This record gives sequence, C-alpha cells and structure tokens, in this order.
Amino acid sequence: MHGNATARFTRAAMLSVAAGMPGTVTTSAQIQDQLADVLDRLRLPRTLLERVAGILERRTWSPGEDMHTGAIDAANRAMAQANVKPGEIDLLINTSVSRPHLEPSVAVQLHHRLGLPTSAVNFDVTNACLGFVNGMSLASSMIETGQIRHALIVAGENADDVHATTIERLRSGNPDRDEFMQEFATLTLGSGAAAAVMGVADHHPGSHRFLGGVTRAATQYHELCVGSAEGMFTDAAGLLKGGLDLVVSAWHEAEPEWHWSRADRFVTHQVSRSHTDAITEAVDLDPAKVPTTFPTLGNVGPASLPITLAAEQDSLRSGDRVLLMGVGSGLNTALMELAW
Repeated sequence: MHGNATARFTRAAMLSVAAGMPGTVTTSAQIQDQLADVLDRLRLPRTLLERVAGILERRTWSPGEDMHTGAIDAANRAMAQANVKPGEIDLLINTSVSRPHLEPSVAVQLHHRLGLPTSAVNFDVTNACLGFVNGMSLASSMIETGQIRHALIVAGENADDVHATTIERLRSGNPDRDEFMQEFATLTLGSGAAAAVMGVADHHPGSHRFLGGVTRAATQYHELCVGSAEGMFTDAAGLLKGGLDLVVSAWHEAEPEWHWSRADRFVTHQVSRSHTDAITEAVDLDPAKVPTTFPTLGNVGPASLPITLAAEQDSLRSGDRVLLMGVGSGLNTALMELAW
C-alpha cells in the first residue's frame, strides 16, 4: 500500500522543550582553513560551507562537556519548565544518533544521572534525524492508552569526533572532487542537545496539545546517506531530490484533511539553506514562518528540530498552529502538529 500513515491524539501534550548547547563555537572558516590545501587542489572555493550550505558556524563541546551533559542539562531544564519532578517521569526515550558504544543503551546512563525512578521505562529510539519526532509520537501513543503520565524525550549529539576523523582523512588522502563532496555533509554537522516533556493535556493547563499527523517512508533511498563514527557519505543531490519528493507527497496527501497551509509556524529539520529553500518553495510556505538555526548551529541531527522549536517558543502565542516537519535518512518523514 502506498501513501501516508496517520495518527491522531486527543490526550497528549508537550509540556516543555529546552536546548542544551555546547560552550564553544567553531566557524566554517576554521574548518575550511584546515582543508585549504584540499580545496585549492580541487579548485573549490574556501567559502564552500557558507556558499553551498549557508552554514557560518556550529557548536563544539568544550572541555568538561559532552553530549550526555548537554542532554542532562536540557532534560533538567525541560522538567523544571514543565514543573515535573524526576520522580514523576514514567518513560525516558533517548533519540540520539550519537552513541559511544552499541550497548547498553544511551538511555540507561541518562536515566541514572537524571535520578529517574526505577519504574521509569527507558530505551533508545534511533531513526536518523527523525528520531526525536518519532519519540514524541511514541510517547503520545502511550499517554493516549493510559500507560504513562509523563515522558521525557531527549537527544544529545556529538559531531566533534566525526569532524576530526573526516578532516584528517580528506587531508591525508587524495580525494577527487566527487569523493570530497560525498563527505561534505559531514562538515555541516553540529553538536548540541534537546529535551521535551510530554504529558496528559488535561492535567496541565497551558500545555501544547500534540494533535498527531502523518508519516511516510521512501526506503528505496536507504543508501543515499550512510553514516558511522568514521564518517558520513552522502549523495547530496539524490538525497535532496528524494527527500523533497517524499515531503511533498506526504504534504499533498495530508493537506485536504489537515489544512497545514494555514499553520502559523513551520519548524523543520535543519540541514542547509538549499534544503530549507527547496521545501519552502515546493509547498509554497511563507519563508517568514520557517525559522532557521542551521546558519549558526549546523545540522544537529535529531536535536535540530527541538532546538529550533525551543528557540521559537517565546514568540509563539496560544492558539498558534505549529507544524513539525522532520526528515531522516533512509528516507522517512513525519509531519506532526502542535496546538500552541
């Protein structure tokens, strides 16, 4: 069967969202200076990241910081903002792409360091850059059925190590232009963390109802972007086209029922200027309603969308319709609506 999968929620709400940002700024100019010899040999501009991706800088974890401390900081601030104590959390979902080992889950360390109760179910959900939105949807399903009262969704991303590995490989090897561009997307990544608390809407006046939305898969594109701790290798043109086709297909099928063209804010996964512009133009969005964080933060994986939402929350008003538009390598997309 082809088409969208639809989910609707009546009891679930987002109570809060917060970002946990690294303390160091690394500019694109600094990265390009390290690759100056390679760029010159390939006759590529030394301002490639700014010109092609629109990324001026990104964050890097400072000494004493890492993706776990960032996620814990974001989680503690999200719980304080929601007025929910650690002992009231029934579910922890870590949605990070970054992980220091295959097992145990990242969630177990976060569960312990956050002081969550032994009754709190905890696990990882990974789905490339779509993981955080999937985590919100999964938590909402469990809230709907009465299994839980409060859920904590987190993501902490570390791009620092893969940057270093990629830069060293490009400098020590002899890549041609195509090989360089296959690794270009790695240089657009940034580090950061985010967390959101989900709960029962009727128990929390002023919370933001998570109404649901649609998901859609185009897994024939699963080889277009493949990443590991050693690097991320991407067919950038194919990924842009495949992702755009996927989002547009999901949008047009959903629009007669959901009327998302009337939404007040469109919070998208942050990849680059070309991706944002392409989606904005393809479904005729007002660019003023599409906030961007990629110019200063880069692509922070699944944390990008909630980081952007956290940055926007003070400008949103009660009654605003907020559409979360996520895409993950593989390819998968989710369009989910919040009633602010």
